[in-house]
Amino acid sequence: MSYAISPPLASSLQFTSTQDWFSHNIKRWKTLFDFVHSPKPRVLEIGSWEGRSAVFLLDNLCSSGGEIVCIDHFDLFRTEAGKERFARLRHNLGTTGKPFRIVTEFSLPALVKLLEEEIEKSEPGFDWIYIDGSHEADDTFLDGELAWRLARDGAIIIFDDYHWDKEPENNIHHPKRGIDGFLGLHNGQYDHLSHADDYQVVLKKTCPMRIGFLVPEKSGGIDSGINVALAINSSYSIPAAVALRSLLEQTPGRVTIYIVNYGLSEIDKESIMGSLPLRADVTFMFLEPPQTGLAIEKGVTWAKLGLHQVLPVERVLYLDADILVRSELRSLWNTDLEGRSIGAVVDVGHPMGHSTTKRQPYFNAGVLLMDLAKVRLSADALQDIGRRYVNERYKDQDALNAHFQNDWMTLNLTWNAQGLGTYASYPSDDRKRLGLTEMDNPSIVHFTGPVNPTVGEVLNPHVQPPTAKPWGYVGAPGHPFRREWWNVLGRTRWGKSRDQARQNAFFVGYQEFQLAVENLLCQEAIDS
Repeated sequence: MSYAISPPLASSLQFTSTQDWFSHNIKRWKTLFDFVHSPKPRVLEIGSWEGRSAVFLLDNLCSSGGEIVCIDHFDLFRTEAGKERFARLRHNLGTTGKPFRIVTEFSLPALVKLLEEEIEKSEPGFDWIYIDGSHEADDTFLDGELAWRLARDGAIIIFDDYHWDKEPENNIHHPKRGIDGFLGLHNGQYDHLSHADDYQVVLKKTCPMRIGFLVPEKSGGIDSGINVALAINSSYSIPAAVALRSLLEQTPGRVTIYIVNYGLSEIDKESIMGSLPLRADVTFMFLEPPQTGLAIEKGVTWAKLGLHQVLPVERVLYLDADILVRSELRSLWNTDLEGRSIGAVVDVGHPMGHSTTKRQPYFNAGVLLMDLAKVRLSADALQDIGRRYVNERYKDQDALNAHFQNDWMTLNLTWNAQGLGTYASYPSDDRKRLGLTEMDNPSIVHFTGPVNPTVGEVLNPHVQPPTAKPWGYVGAPGHPFRREWWNVLGRTRWGKSRDQARQNAFFVGYQEFQLAVENLLCQEAIDS
């Protein structure tokens, strides 16, 4: 396989050597590339396993542009083997640096979802479709028929396992009967590019694409759900539960939640999931951090710079854990980024940057609407810029602002209300130009500031009251939404012990505070 995959890419791929059922097809497949005329081919693959064929197509067919959508159910993540295959596929696709999407469902619901999505596109359809899913004849027929409706005129369609040797070929449990049924149904609508004794059936579609149905109009288009991502460690498990609980209480419809796990215990995971309302339209998934880059080298603070490596989607709403959702997020999700990589809210504390950045519009990174397909196109540059900011005060936020300085859409302040009760009301020429009234009844409250402010911040009369979290020992004094945060906490798994949790936070924080004050007084006595 090394001759078909670029050497730097091949060295980082994670494939099981005993599960290579693809490489012998490479020579034949490369002869088919001339039939694909799109400068940016769209590829659909049904049954991806660890991604050998998908990586080959991204690195070769899509070398100058394009994308792939991979469908595989991964045992619905109910087995360790399924989870491991998903992790390998996600990693392998991520190493290509090309846009990809993984639909983690069985092929029938996944293909129906894609059909509904393609209806809304100005240029729908795929140029290359590879069908290598179920071996059942009826499943194979259904995969072929639904995929046919997604195939553009001239598309290459490949069925695998036509001469599979594990079952008799006339058996209902063999894909050949399903493929033959498909070929008979669409006879005259394709050119047959393979031979009768070939293991794969290769077709070139010769008729226009026809999805064949319409769907009822919905506000904002087809509802394929919202993808939400958080990145947390154990110390933020409680606020993450509040953030997610408030989100699901306010936002109806399908939601997929990804949590990038930076050291959560099994108890943390169970408690977070047990804190959420029971809904059939919510999918929850814990993901491991990427294996390379700042997101793993420097920890959770830099997680945003690695989301494109671990999330199996093209678009995601990233949320810091210290937020409270107060209204539905679908309108935010449906925001048109107008070709930009991210959408973000201006930083209320530093609207035009700070002393170590350029003077230009500067966003807060606590709420980010991200087009991961575009982010992946400049992933290496993002890492390089990040390394220049590892010692800066605002670290990842400074790095993200530097990288996306001309590539971000300004969102309304209601989607990331910062500094309420504190610096949002402090006089500033830059702040005067902001529409701060947008935060009067915010959709997302962001509790900016440290969990436990330093003694200097608490005692300094020029920054009173200090910005802080509701669960810290100071308790976010003066913040208009701190009680709402505690009310949502009361509906989580930690709700029954809310008072004790708060007492513990205050007790631990007060001990730290008291010790710091004593040290400060001692130092003043020495200085005097």
